[in-house]
Amino acid sequence: MKERLVSCDVATIIVLNDRSLYNGLVAGLQRQMCFASIRIGLYDSIKKYYQQRVTGGRNANQTAGFGVRISAGITTGGLAVLFAQPTDVVKVRMQAQRSGAGATRYSGTLNAYKTIAKMEGLGGLWKGTLPNVSRNAIVNVAEIVCYDIFKEFIISRKILKDGVPCHFSAAVAAGFCTTVVASPVDVVKTRFMNSPVGQYRGATDCAVRMMMQEGPAAFYKGFVPSFSRMVSWNICMWITYEQLKKLVQTID
Repeated sequence: MKERLVSCDVATIIVLNDRSLYNGLVAGLQRQMCFASIRIGLYDSIKKYYQQRVTGGRNANQTAGFGVRISAGITTGGLAVLFAQPTDVVKVRMQAQRSGAGATRYSGTLNAYKTIAKMEGLGGLWKGTLPNVSRNAIVNVAEIVCYDIFKEFIISRKILKDGVPCHFSAAVAAGFCTTVVASPVDVVKTRFMNSPVGQYRGATDCAVRMMMQEGPAAFYKGFVPSFSRMVSWNICMWITYEQLKKLVQTID
């Protein structure tokens, strides 16, 4: 029993001191700054533009319909990927590499960009763009549209007032919906982007092989950590966004 406790303590210390848990952190921050600023920052403008096109310029101030919101989410999500894809490739590669002598593929974030561009060409930095566009279009729609719908439902039914508890509840619901619909594409994207050159003919080939060899459950591997990440991100993002929006409105 004592030996088991000692080995458990040693394992805990190793995990807590393993810097590999933060592999890809710099690239991940770069991705979020580039990606989130486009998909969230342009969403309202694109939504208003689509609403004007649908109504022909009339009733532009009315609440946007479900189709308009989905179209705006797909547009901004796909557009953001085109700019942020290199940062996503580097993030995934660095997260997958192991720590230790002889095991590290890249010495740092900048080295990863240079190495990938040198060994695979500039196209290597945009590897997996198609599945990533699909994935992030889905994520963007699930996060933004679901959050809008849940928030409006909570307020209209007078369950909660328009405040932090309401934003928190809507964010949790949006995070769950996002995880459910995005996990299959996310798993395929990660596996394809981290694969050696020539292993798969494309993202579709990767998905088909997964289905044939591992079954449908393979598309939901890592669901619990993905759910935890998505919910945490949505809570932080939407509560911060709502507070900043209120602050800007107060200043105006």
